[in-house]
Amino acid sequence: MKTRILISLIVSILTTIVCPAATMKALIIDGQNNHDWKATTPVLKKTLENSGLFTVDVATSPGKGQSMTAFKPNFATYTVVVSNYNGEPWSKETEDAFVQYVKSGGGFVSVHAANNSFPEWKEYNEIIGLGGWGDRTEKAGPYVRFVDGKIVRDSSPGRGGGHGSQHPFVVEVRDSHHPITAGLPEKWMHAKDELYDRLRGPAENLTLLATAFATKETNGSGHHEPMLMTISYGKGRVFHTTLGHSVEAMKCVGFITTLQRGAEWAATGKVTSKLPNDFPTTDKVSSRE
Repeated sequence: MKTRILISLIVSILTTIVCPAATMKALIIDGQNNHDWKATTPVLKKTLENSGLFTVDVATSPGKGQSMTAFKPNFATYTVVVSNYNGEPWSKETEDAFVQYVKSGGGFVSVHAANNSFPEWKEYNEIIGLGGWGDRTEKAGPYVRFVDGKIVRDSSPGRGGGHGSQHPFVVEVRDSHHPITAGLPEKWMHAKDELYDRLRGPAENLTLLATAFATKETNGSGHHEPMLMTISYGKGRVFHTTLGHSVEAMKCVGFITTLQRGAEWAATGKVTSKLPNDFPTTDKVSSRE
C-alpha cells in the first residue's frame, strides 16, 4: 500500500513538472471582423490552452451598428489580450482602459485582420506598429520592408494594406535571437493564407522577426513583407502576426507555434516552449487537425 502511494505521489510530481497547470489568464476579443471570427476564435482558444500556459476567456463585442457603451472588458485581470477583432470603434472609456493596460505592462497579441482595425485611433496604431486598409495612406506612416539584408522604411505615397491570391508561402526568420523565433528554421512553409503586404504605420519600437515574399505572380507587392513582429509600448509587450486568415491557416504548425510563443513572450518576456517535432520544413507545410 505504501509503495502504491509513493508511486502515485511521484507520478503526480512528475506530471506537474512536465505539464504544469496553466497559470496565466488570456482574453480573446472578437464580435466583429470581415473574417470568420466565429470559426477562428475557437481555434485560437484551443491553441492557447494547448500550450498549457493559459486559461482563456472570450469577450464578444456587440454586433455592427449596435451600441458599444456596455462593452467593457476588464483588461487588467488578464496577463495577455489577443485581438481577433476588426470592426467599429469601442467606447472612449474602453479605448482608454486598453491603452492604460498595455502601457502599464499588459501583453497584447494582434492576429491577422486585427491590424485593419481603428485607423483613426492614434495609440492603437502605435501599439500594433503597422496596419492595413481603413483608408490608411502615407499619412499613417511608412511601409516596412526587408531589402538586401536590412529593414527599409519607405515613406512613398500609396495605400495601406493589400494581399494577392491565397497560397502557401515561405516565411523567413529575420531575427533568430528573439525568444519567439529562437531555434526556428531560417525558412519554413506556411499553409495557404493571405500574405499581407503594403502595411504601413508608425512602426516605432518595432522589431521585425520574420517576413515573406509577396510575389507579383500572386498579385503581391513584389517585396519581402513583415509577417511576425514585436512592438514595445510603454511597459507593455506586443506580438503582431499577420498570419491566420482562416481555420486552415491557423492549423499550420508554424502559426500554432509562433502564436503560443508570441503570447507567452507578450505575457512574460520569455519563451519556454520547445520547437515541436512536426514543425514545417522549407518546402513542406505541416498542419494539425
